[in-house]
This record gives sequence, structure tokens and C-alpha cells, in this order.
Amino acid sequence: MSARRRGDGAEQFARYEAVLRGVAPECRPVPLLVPVGGSFAPGALSGVDGLLVGGGLTPAYQDALAPVAAAVARALAERPLPYAGFSAGAVVAAGRALVGGWLDRGVPVCPDDAAEDLEEIEVRDGLGLVPHTVEVHAAQWGTLGRLVAAVARGDAACGVALDENTLLTVESDGRALVAGSGQAHLVRSARATGSATVRAFRAGETFTV
Repeated sequence: MSARRRGDGAEQFARYEAVLRGVAPECRPVPLLVPVGGSFAPGALSGVDGLLVGGGLTPAYQDALAPVAAAVARALAERPLPYAGFSAGAVVAAGRALVGGWLDRGVPVCPDDAAEDLEEIEVRDGLGLVPHTVEVHAAQWGTLGRLVAAVARGDAACGVALDENTLLTVESDGRALVAGSGQAHLVRSARATGSATVRAFRAGETFTV
């Protein structure tokens, strides 16, 4: 599934299709493109074996998926179907999705070019497929501070910030396994009001969220 602002959904699908077929030649990807301002149709999941949600403008993905979150979650759980998300697709998997922004009450907490067209950081309703808020491009875009701010001020109970080229596999009981060349940064609220703790995990390490 792809929801993008530049109208390049077909081009991005072709890129994902090439990667998927490269690792699994028997895989037959099906594009589920959603125009900006539109909503995803959960019925499109009938007959598929999994859902991969790609990257793009994160608020656009949240707009397309949040109104049908319950139906999507139900469709995935009934069979059940695996869910994978890249960049924005990983962010919206959370129940509380950190969709962008670079200011915390006027104070910069990450670079403004990672703001996703927002000023103040915003946490909105997501799909609720994982029990934690998700941040992406942590080391590469400097977004860890945005997640720390969201958790410290209580907008998210806890969160995981992922570096690029890093995979986090989350089981239904909350157990998470890290793979890839980067780190997963687990952020939890601390006892002191307005603060948070951060712990980094590398490939092969596990934790519970």
C-alpha cells in the first residue's frame, strides 16, 4: 500500500516489487495505491497473504489508514496476515503514531527537514498493530529526540526509534527482535516528570515493549 503526495505511487510500487521478487521469486506483489486525501479500502486485503506499507509523507498515510484502522486490524487478525512497514508504514503501525513535527512547545527536538510538513510534533491515532509508538531514520535523520520528547511529555507511553537498515520483528505478546546493521532505541517514560530513559539494542538482541 502506498499513499504519496507526489503522485509517484506506481513508481515506488515497482521499486518494492523488484526487491520482493528478488528475495522471494514466487511472491506476486499487488499495488494498493491510495491518493492523498483518500482512504484505504480494507476489502482490498481479501486474497492477499500480507500487507506492506511503504514510505512517503507520514501524515498522508495516517489520514488514509486511521479512519479504517479497526477494519484493517480485524482483516489482518482473522487469517492472520503479517504486516510490514517501511518508514511511514512503520510509524502508522502504532496505536499512537508520531507523524512528524520538529518543535516541542517551540523548542527544536530534531532537524526541521524531518518535520513532515508539520511544526509542533504531533502524535495521532494509528493502526494499533504494535504496542509502542514508532520513530524511523533515527541515526540518519536525527529523529530520536522527537520520540524522547513525545514520551517525556506523555503523548506516547513508550516508543522505539529505528535506524535505517534495521528490522524490528514484534510478536503478539510484545517481544521484539532486532535485525540489520543499525540499532533500535527503546524509549520509556521515567519516574521524574517530563523525562524519559533510552536504551539501544543491536542485531540479535531482544526486548519487550
